[in-house]
Amino acid sequence: MRTRGKQNENSHPLFSLFTRLQPYSAMMRITVGELLRLPPAPCVMPLPLFNSKVAAGFPSPADDYIEKTLDLNELLIHKPSATFFVRAQGQSMLGAGIHPNDILVVDRSIEPVPGKIVICALNGELTVKRLERENEQWRLKAENPAYPDILVHEDLDMIIWGVVTCVIHAV
Repeated sequence: MRTRGKQNENSHPLFSLFTRLQPYSAMMRITVGELLRLPPAPCVMPLPLFNSKVAAGFPSPADDYIEKTLDLNELLIHKPSATFFVRAQGQSMLGAGIHPNDILVVDRSIEPVPGKIVICALNGELTVKRLERENEQWRLKAENPAYPDILVHEDLDMIIWGVVTCVIHAV
């Protein structure tokens, strides 16, 4: 989704680099993803996945119940050529489970429909918000009542770069 309006992409320091890299990108829609994506040939490291649940109070001899191995790339990335990662900042999406420094897995091939959490370039600034539509009015909804929603209108320069599919959160 792109709305018409004044081009203000030069205000972000990375946009000049993205502009130079754009001719080399297979998917021109989201050139930032090409830069932020992890190496194209991700390291495959299958890890054991245990069949039993983990008890929060009493230890369990889970070593006897290994179901299979688990590759986090396989679990988190469904379309590698359309996926990139970005680190979240700010607190506007706490209600959606997105905290500062979380890593967001973003898929450019998923259609941005109402209800999805999206990564946008908004007047040259990057943001993550929930895409909503009510009474024919599109808006980017913050998931924290301390932050206002953003109404999408003709004068706003907005490009949706992709849909957030997973959040990697350290504890």
